[in-house]
Order: sequence, then C-alpha cells, then structure tokens
Amino acid sequence: MTNPRNPSLVCPLLILAALAVGRLDAQEPPSRPAPPQEELDARVRRFLDENRRLWRDLNVPEEDGRRLHELVLQKGFTRALEIGTSTGHSAIWIAWALSKTGGKLITVEIDPGRHRQALQNFERAGLSRYIDARLADAHDLVPKLEGPFDFVFIDADKEWYTNYFRAVLPKLAPGGCIVAHNVGGARRGWVAEFLQVVEATPGLETRVENSRGGGLSISCKTGT
Repeated sequence: MTNPRNPSLVCPLLILAALAVGRLDAQEPPSRPAPPQEELDARVRRFLDENRRLWRDLNVPEEDGRRLHELVLQKGFTRALEIGTSTGHSAIWIAWALSKTGGKLITVEIDPGRHRQALQNFERAGLSRYIDARLADAHDLVPKLEGPFDFVFIDADKEWYTNYFRAVLPKLAPGGCIVAHNVGGARRGWVAEFLQVVEATPGLETRVENSRGGGLSISCKTGT
C-alpha cells in the first residue's frame, strides 16, 4: 500500500488520476494575475502571425478560425465546448474571444501527441487560463459533460457529427449556437445526413456558410 504522506508518491498519483479522467488541464497557476487585455491581444496576435503557415493535423484554416472568434464576440458567449482540439488552432481563436467575454473553453482531443502540442500552443499564446483541455474520447466524454453551453464547435470524426449534435443539444443554452466544420459544398454522405437532422430540429435556426476552409453550419437555439 502506498504511503499518502510521501510527496514523491503523491504527485505522480495525482497526475495519473487526472489523466485517467482526461482532465490534466493546461492552466496557469491561479495566483498569477491575468495580464491586461491589450497585452494579451498583442501576444496572441504575435503567436498567430508567427505560426500562420505551420498549422497541420486537421486544424481549421485562419479564415474559419476568425469566424469562430467573431461569433463568440458577437453573441457574448462565455461557456464554450470544442469537440476535436487537434493541436489547438481553433481553440486559440475561440479562447481569445472568451478572454474578452469572461468565458472559458472546454476542448476535447483523443490523440495524446496532438493534445500535448495543443497544451504547448495554448501556453505560448498566453491563453491557458481560458482553456480546459481534456485528453479523452469524445464519444464517451461529451455525453457526460453537464453544461450548459452557449457555444459548441464540432470538428472531429465526421461520421459521428450527428451523434455529437444530439448529445450537446439538450445542454445548449437559449440563444446558444452549435457550429460544425467541413459542411460546406455538396450535400452528400455524412454531410447530408447531419444537415438533414439539424435543419429538421425544432427551435433551431440553421445557416451554412461556405468558405475555402470547408464551410461552417451555424445552428442557434431560438426557444427556451
């Protein structure tokens, strides 16, 4: 049996426990004060400029990242969920907006390597305090999240989009929006299935915005 008073054993056990539930978050020490917004904005812009042509691993393009940022700011969203972190490009755009609205993002990634790289990117961009980055299988974790959320971005395994949508819809706050990536262009296969379900859902207003990055569907809750 382990000795709970031995610090050399306690720390590794705490880390393993956090990893087991996908909650080893990328957060700055709580005692560190948040930087002024102007300083943070400059740091994020510098990070994005320096890495503009370096995003790989299924990250969204800059055009779509900017659109996500705009949506959060326009609606004043504060409780965001992202399904599919990759290495963090979209999360950075979302969290940057949340830093201005007083919100926070939960983002879920299943691949350990991409998750680690995302944590590093969040720290370098200065946005770690606004992001709860979880290493987990979204198929299992998303249905268990309590919510409510006012902004959800889906950009993970495409054949599971409809399932993700159904899992988060009951947790969507009035006025909140569910945004899905790569749904522009022709309506075939999983895209057709997903949009058919979304557009037939009562209490939602849905529009599709095409872009060079694959397009976004934006579905906002109109009822209570």
